[in-house]
Amino acid sequence: MKVLLLHAFPLDKGMWEPQRAALAGHDVIAPRLYGRGQTIDDWAKSIAGETEGELAVVGASMGGYCALALARRVPERVRGLLLVGARPDADSDERRAGREDTIELIRNEGLEGLWQMMLPKLFHDQSAADEHLIYRDADALVNALAAIRDRADSTEVVRSFSGPVQFVIGEFDPYVSAQEVREFDVRELPGAGHLVNLERPDEFNEILREFLSRV
Repeated sequence: MKVLLLHAFPLDKGMWEPQRAALAGHDVIAPRLYGRGQTIDDWAKSIAGETEGELAVVGASMGGYCALALARRVPERVRGLLLVGARPDADSDERRAGREDTIELIRNEGLEGLWQMMLPKLFHDQSAADEHLIYRDADALVNALAAIRDRADSTEVVRSFSGPVQFVIGEFDPYVSAQEVREFDVRELPGAGHLVNLERPDEFNEILREFLSRV
């Protein structure tokens, strides 16, 4: 199976390293999302153009939004969606304002300020965090936040999707709760924050293997 791994903000494809062993035997593609255009749909178009065939798509947070845009653009090629710390709806006015605040934080305090602000949100257990995973281009991160802020609502994409869709949400994720996506198939990981694949790699890898067995 060809597995497409789409990373979270403000990290890079290196965040998927704990999943490498679980994906042995699969054809794994883990692209960088930054620099692919001004919108998440631009990113999806770019990735669709540089990949071939059917894909099992695993997207974390921002990567989940790109996964949904890919399913909207080329539904015949997406065999399944595993969405980690992502939500299907568009940003509310409150969340859009929060994106603007984060953009200003990057401009005023740089990557160090961003990391310190996001660290307790990304990880309930901060011993699982690795600051080296942050992408080191402030302008690219600002552009990514604007793309996340302006993304389309993908609720109907999930509802109409013909393959397996699984949401995975940490119990302490501040950006989305299991309750908010209860309409769909959702697994909540107790004691975890936003980036469950890094904070709970063994448990997440079991979910990943089970998901791929259904694709």
